Amino acid sequence: MNWKISLGCAGAALAVALTAPAVIGQQRAIRTVSSISAQDKASGAKQHPELLKEFGGAYAGPQAKYVESVGRRIAVQSGLSNAQGDFTVTLLNSPVNNAFAIPGGYVYVTRQLMALMNDEAELAGVLGHEVGHVAAQHGQRRQQAAQRNAIGGALLGALAGALLGDSGFAGLVQKGIGTGSQLLTLKFSRTQEYEADDLGIRYLASGGYDPRALSGMLASLAAQSNLDAQVAGSARSMPEWASTHPDPGARVDRAARAAAATRVTSTVRNRDAFLNAVDGVLYGDDPKQGVIDGNRFRHPDLRLTFAIPSGFGMENGSDAVSITGSGGQAQFSGAAYSGNLAAYIDSVLSKLGGGSGGGVPAGDVNRTTINGLPAAWRTVRASSQSQQVDATVFAYDFGGGKAYHFLLLTPAGKGIGPFTSMIESVQRLSAQEATAIKPRRVDVVTVKSGDTVQSMAKRMAYSDYPVERFLTINALSANATLRPGQRVKIVTW
Repeated sequence: MNWKISLGCAGAALAVALTAPAVIGQQRAIRTVSSISAQDKASGAKQHPELLKEFGGAYAGPQAKYVESVGRRIAVQSGLSNAQGDFTVTLLNSPVNNAFAIPGGYVYVTRQLMALMNDEAELAGVLGHEVGHVAAQHGQRRQQAAQRNAIGGALLGALAGALLGDSGFAGLVQKGIGTGSQLLTLKFSRTQEYEADDLGIRYLASGGYDPRALSGMLASLAAQSNLDAQVAGSARSMPEWASTHPDPGARVDRAARAAAATRVTSTVRNRDAFLNAVDGVLYGDDPKQGVIDGNRFRHPDLRLTFAIPSGFGMENGSDAVSITGSGGQAQFSGAAYSGNLAAYIDSVLSKLGGGSGGGVPAGDVNRTTINGLPAAWRTVRASSQSQQVDATVFAYDFGGGKAYHFLLLTPAGKGIGPFTSMIESVQRLSAQEATAIKPRRVDVVTVKSGDTVQSMAKRMAYSDYPVERFLTINALSANATLRPGQRVKIVTW
C-alpha cells in the first residue's frame, strides 16, 4: 500500500488469467492476430505505469529477470512478434494470485502466483495463457461490454458516483466493492477461456515444454482456492480467485486432454531451475505496504494499526486497505494534509463529488479523540436511483503533517454503526511493535531422512493451516510421502 491516493480508474482492460470453467470440445482453429500494432504498443505503454501502481510495482528481486526470460520465450510462440524484445514481462510485487496481459506486448504475473508454481513449465503455461488472450483479441472483444458494466476503479470512484447520483451505484452496492486489482480486470466467456487455455498449451508444446504443465497449474489454483475459502474471514474477504478466477479445478481435466491432443511428448519442466529462481521470493504481504494478520492491519513504516469487526474481511491494495462485509464496506488510506481535519474531510468529499464540491451537501464535522489521536468525521447521504446509503469520511491526525482516513459505506441511517469498533481501534504502533513486523519468504529446502509432511509444516511461518499450506504450495496430495533428496518449498520469516 503506497498511500498515494488515486481518485480515478486506471482505465486498463486486462486479460485476466484462468477464469471460467467449461466443458471440453473438439480441437478447432482459433482466430488470432499475427502482429503487435503501433496502436496497441502505444496503448500498452500508457497503461503499463498505471498497472504497476495498482499492483504494488515491479518486484525488484533476482526472480524478475528469470520471469522476464521465460515470459519472452513463451510469448514469441504466439506469433505476435519474433523479437523477444517486443515483449515487456513484469513480475509484480503483489500478494494476490494473479497474471494477465494487455495488448502491446505487456505480460504480468504476481510474485504470489509464482510462489504457487513448482516448475518453469507451469510459469510458461500461465504466461502463455495470458498471451493467448491477447493473440485472440479477447480483451478488445470484451472491452465494450466491460465498459457498459463498469463499476469504477475503487471505492473512491464508487462514492463519487453515489454523490453525483450515478445510476450504476445500486448495482455496485449489490455486488460489493472489491480492491482496485479486482475491479481493473475483465472476465472472459467460457469460449474465450477455452481458447486461451488451448493457445497456452499450444505455446508450451511449440516452445519445447511439457504441454501438461497448464493442467497441473490449474490443479494448484483449485487447491489454493479451497484453502483460501477455509481461511476466509481470518485474513481475506474472499478467496483470491473468487472474483476473477472461479473454479479453476473444473478445467483441470480438460486442459490435460487438450495437452494430450497436441501429441507432443516433451516432458521438459525445468523444475530445479525454477526452484533456484523462486527461492527467497517475498510471500504474502510486503511490510513496506503494510501487513494483514487475522483481523488486524499493521503498517510498520506509517506506525499505525487497526482491527476490522468480526464478520468482515480485508484486502491490502496499492492505494488503500479495503474492508468488506454484509454490514457495509470501507477503505482506509491517506491524502494531502494541511493540519486542519475539517478541511481534510471536506477535500476528500469534494474529490468524491467530482472535484468541485457541487455534488456534496454542506454539513458539520464532528470531532473526538481516538486512542490519543485527534479525529473527526462527517457523514453524507449518497443517493442512487433505487436506494440511499451513508458515506462517511472518518479522519485521524497522526501529527507531523500526516493524516489518514476511512471511507465508510453503510445502509442509509446506519452511519458509522457497523464500523464503530474498527474506527475506535486505530492507534499508533510503538517502535518495538513496528520493528517486530517481518516479511515472509519462500525457502526451498532439501528433504532429509526422517522428514515428513507434518515436520515440514511445523517450519511454516503460519499458526493456522500449516499442513494445508505446505501441501498446497508444493502441489502435494494429502497422503503424500516425502523422500530424502526431494526439494520442497516452505514459507519462513
